[in-house]
Amino acid sequence: MEPQVAELKQKIEDTLCPFGFEVYPFQVAWYNALLPPAFHLPLPGPTLAFLVLSTPAMFDRALKPFLQSCHLRTLMDPVDQCVAYHLGRIRQSLPELQIEVIADYEVHPNRRPKILAQTAAHVAGAAYYYQRKDVEADPWGTQHISGVCIHPQYGGWFAIRGVVLLPGIEVPDLLPTKPTDCVPTRADRITLLEAFNFHWRDWSYRDVVTPQERYSEEQKAYFSTPPAQRWALLGFTLPAEEHSPVSPELHPLTTLIPKPQTSSRVRGWLSPRVSPAASPGP
Repeated sequence: MEPQVAELKQKIEDTLCPFGFEVYPFQVAWYNALLPPAFHLPLPGPTLAFLVLSTPAMFDRALKPFLQSCHLRTLMDPVDQCVAYHLGRIRQSLPELQIEVIADYEVHPNRRPKILAQTAAHVAGAAYYYQRKDVEADPWGTQHISGVCIHPQYGGWFAIRGVVLLPGIEVPDLLPTKPTDCVPTRADRITLLEAFNFHWRDWSYRDVVTPQERYSEEQKAYFSTPPAQRWALLGFTLPAEEHSPVSPELHPLTTLIPKPQTSSRVRGWLSPRVSPAASPGP
């Protein structure tokens, strides 16, 4: 790896890795080469970028301390807010550089994704993106089959959170890292894609390889809960005056009010006993 890339990667890892994230460098050209022009990143091909993903540890190391801060917006998912906060800290660690951050959920006005996260993860060597085309003589006929990324250490127990672009930093000599093909056989790829497309709620596709760490039961309960119900699961409610319909523009920065903590299950989300005291909040 080029010294400049290694130095920048280390600074970003110092910022993110203690909170359960991983970072992988890639060239914009590698990403653009796999996609039609409508999805291209509008930067020179050698531009340096980093793929950011979260591991199971992010839940305890980043999300819980963030929730303790209570700096939450009512109209945005708590995990997305937490990830946005930590990705924003990269700018603080590299103030001398121009940095663009694209979160995995961001879209253009026409609803086209700003980044195809799984493609970015594949070209960065972070996780192998298994698609229908990777199964010879597939058995699905006219059925639509979505692809899925698998991490060599975490299987499906991870999430791609976004990319960090560094306009003006070009690394034409950076060599690509191939993602680990940890599901090499046709039969296992069929099992994986069918589990992901038809049985994703049972979590089984995530164990297509033996992971070194899985989501905790607490974490699984959170992600299994419909987004609109996650605030209540976390023990938060809106102030009384906000229960009436209000234009979203009127309260995008509302701080949530914690409910009385009567349930031990709810207390566990915010308790310092389960959130490492050494992890600083925002």
